[in-house]
Amino acid sequence: MQSRLLHLFRRHARRTAVTLIPLAFALLHISGALHLQVLERLENIIYDTRLRATMPRTLDERIVIVDIDEKSLDRVGHWPWGRDKLAALTQELFERQQVALVGFDVLFAEADGSSGLANLERLAKGPLRAQTGFKEQLARLAPALDYDALFARALQGRPAVLGYYFTSDRDGRTKGVLPPPALPTERLRGLPLRATSWGGYGSNIEKLANAVPAAGFFNSVTDDDGVVRSLPLLAEHQGKYYESLALAMFRTLLGLPEVHPNYVSAVPQGTHDTLHSIVLRQHGRELALPVDDRLATLIPFRGPGDVSGGSFRYVSASDVLEGKLPANNLQGQLILVGSTTPGLLDLRVTPVGRTYPGVETHANMLSAFLDGKSIVRPDYAVGFDAAQLLCAGVLLAVALPALSATSAVLLSLGVVAALAGLNLWLYLAQGLAMPLATVIVMAVLAFALNMVYGYFVESKSKRELAALFGTYVPPELVDEMVKEPENYSMEATSRELTVMFCDMRGFTAMSERMEPLQLQALLNDVFSKLTHIIRGHRGTIDKYMGDCVMAFWGAPVSTPDHAHLAVSAAIDMASAIAQINEGHRQRGLPDIGVGIGLNTGMMCVGDMGSDIRRSYTVIGDAVNLGSRLEGLSKHYGTSIVVSASTQRLAPQFAWQQLDLVRVKGKAQAVAIYRPLCKLEALTESHAKELKSWSQFLAAYKAQDWAQCEHWQLRFKAYSPDSVLYRLYGDRVTHLRKQPFVANWDGATNFDSK
Repeated sequence: MQSRLLHLFRRHARRTAVTLIPLAFALLHISGALHLQVLERLENIIYDTRLRATMPRTLDERIVIVDIDEKSLDRVGHWPWGRDKLAALTQELFERQQVALVGFDVLFAEADGSSGLANLERLAKGPLRAQTGFKEQLARLAPALDYDALFARALQGRPAVLGYYFTSDRDGRTKGVLPPPALPTERLRGLPLRATSWGGYGSNIEKLANAVPAAGFFNSVTDDDGVVRSLPLLAEHQGKYYESLALAMFRTLLGLPEVHPNYVSAVPQGTHDTLHSIVLRQHGRELALPVDDRLATLIPFRGPGDVSGGSFRYVSASDVLEGKLPANNLQGQLILVGSTTPGLLDLRVTPVGRTYPGVETHANMLSAFLDGKSIVRPDYAVGFDAAQLLCAGVLLAVALPALSATSAVLLSLGVVAALAGLNLWLYLAQGLAMPLATVIVMAVLAFALNMVYGYFVESKSKRELAALFGTYVPPELVDEMVKEPENYSMEATSRELTVMFCDMRGFTAMSERMEPLQLQALLNDVFSKLTHIIRGHRGTIDKYMGDCVMAFWGAPVSTPDHAHLAVSAAIDMASAIAQINEGHRQRGLPDIGVGIGLNTGMMCVGDMGSDIRRSYTVIGDAVNLGSRLEGLSKHYGTSIVVSASTQRLAPQFAWQQLDLVRVKGKAQAVAIYRPLCKLEALTESHAKELKSWSQFLAAYKAQDWAQCEHWQLRFKAYSPDSVLYRLYGDRVTHLRKQPFVANWDGATNFDSK
């Protein structure tokens, strides 16, 4: 007894050790000792999927994007526009539209010389300096021709924010004038902050930079996979900290509150300080904006983006400039001026779109500021990841070896679900984007290794199931069944299936000309080919009855598209018989005919028979109808007859209705059809023929025999040798001599089986 307990303990310990292997690799990964790029990619995929699934996809009516779109470029001219036009645009927004704030997601790094003022001034100082009248006219015109001054005057004293950009230029090239730092160094505690740092910049000309109360950079952070997921709120340049365009607009809207740091630790540690958030202070009130260890925040995208994205209203800049909007149409709204034109190169790859307008990323951030929402990866994300790895890893390592396969699956799923649920709650309720990929992969691998080590051994029940059904169903279906043997048995159940009866014709004549062994070999060869086709379409062979084969679809393995598979098999079987007949003609043997009947309905399926012999088969009215339909195929001159219930479940085929029939034992008339081909293979001429046939059947049911004869003439041109058309021609000839029958349903009665 003691030795057995020791053996069990050792076996459990070995499985526990195997299960702990993924935990060890996961801890090495998050510590940085082992870099597993696949986990980083998976983390991004999970974040992107969660973001897309939880986006509000609603319109934020507070923010409007004035779009320098293709329409604007066509109507106003190529970019850059003259500053006189931008001055007019600004005047229209503030004066006639009464907007609350305007931010420009464009750069004005060069002076505007489009008016020609500089050339005129050179002429006044050069060849025309003696022309007093020229100088006087130039002095009067100069204010109107100085487009930069016009634009600056339009911006002056108004809540407008200009944009600029930083670069990682090693040479530190700069252009234009930077605004004052948003976070002065005297507010820090002696150490630089951990932040995104840039060496150069491109900013606006001095005349415009001095005309606005604030300016912000429009750089984003591109991750290693080339996707933009976050925006820095503050960035470092030469030891000073500047604000983003969205933050500058938000501060301007609030009256430019001061920016203060909110540190992670109470005392400085290391060479750099880390912030938990930046704090806006004004008149004794504070507003904290959480940031990550780069002073950035994840972009809370509202929707898929662009004009059709539905997150923000887009207005063409040309419509604003030309005064096409009603007065006060944008009153009180926050305006971002930017471009969605590909040629202006402000489209970015984001989790919600491959060509996402850069201006809309700032709109999303501004919207989040207004709502008091944010999404950040906090500085303690690695510690949180380590804690969840240890809790989940140790739990699985201890519990899995002691559980059955089913219980192990349930526990593993429960752990994964709990981790995903906690992660989603932190994201939605707390605005925290915590890591998830590493712990999920660890849990999955721990489960997999535990199963491989101890559980996945072929059981007796699986082998019995394979032996039981192997002669009925295709091997691939048996492979599916043995994965969950508890879901399959020979007990009778009632379910919707599709049944097939296939009868070979012509064997009687051949038996008179062939030796029994030759006939047997021929019949076996034909049955083998048809059986392979049935099994290739996931069908179950029921039985062989002389020169007839019976099969069904949808059991024992549930197959939602059982009707489609059965019809496909029937068409392939008819084609196979045609190929066999070609060989018969070469050998001087008569052709083999085939009749196939298909019906779909509720059937009883299971192991049935006597205590001496049993088989897995189907019974019921729906089965009997399938047998009756097979017998009708010769009457209508077709290889395949299909009931309406099967036809409705296989819309991928082109169908021709054969008749409305009332078979022996059935009081209700049944519509029968034959499949012609896949819909995509239907020719135009066949489509016209089917349309004409539908009109003929309508006239037939209405007992409009003159119209029927009209259509019959067309059918002779379509298919002069058609058994079906000759059959109906004979019927019409007979029926037109009969008196009109009220409430006639057009059905044909068949009293024999």
